[in-house]
Amino acid sequence: MPLADTTLSASVAGVPLLGWAAHSWWLTRRLATARLDPLTHLHTRDAWTARARRIVARPHAVVLLLDVDDFKLINDTWGHLAGDEVLAQTAHRLACWCGPDGIAGRLGGDEFAAALRLPPGGAARRLDALRDRLTYPVLWNEEVIPVRVSVGAAPVDGSVRTLSETLGAADRAMYAAKGTPGRR
Repeated sequence: MPLADTTLSASVAGVPLLGWAAHSWWLTRRLATARLDPLTHLHTRDAWTARARRIVARPHAVVLLLDVDDFKLINDTWGHLAGDEVLAQTAHRLACWCGPDGIAGRLGGDEFAAALRLPPGGAARRLDALRDRLTYPVLWNEEVIPVRVSVGAAPVDGSVRTLSETLGAADRAMYAAKGTPGRR
């Protein structure tokens, strides 16, 4: 077989591989985009759950459930774009607090979750720091929007073993922090 025919055969055979590689890259990018909330850039519920399950399997894990208090009032008073800014800043503050070893996610609406490992001796101090950070007001169009976020924390211990059970405990703790009866 002449050299030119071999080169042509090899380059024609590479075309499907190039197409497959481009398609795989495109699908990977679409999947990564689908796993991030476009407003807050936090993980969506499915992506958060997958990583949180791995975190709660390790010792000293804690799961948090967070809810922006009176969020409808923020939207009604300052508008939906201001509400979006409150969500985005709350998400940023939570993600920074979690750091690279934890995960923060937006479960939907004004509800967030986090999972991370906290050393037993410093957990209360770190949680207090988060609560303080989340109450900083948000500046929007030269106006100051007060922000309150209820935080429920549940450590993973001998009585709580799964992510679902821990989320339930964090949910009850969050409603207790709000001062309202929660789900049982």
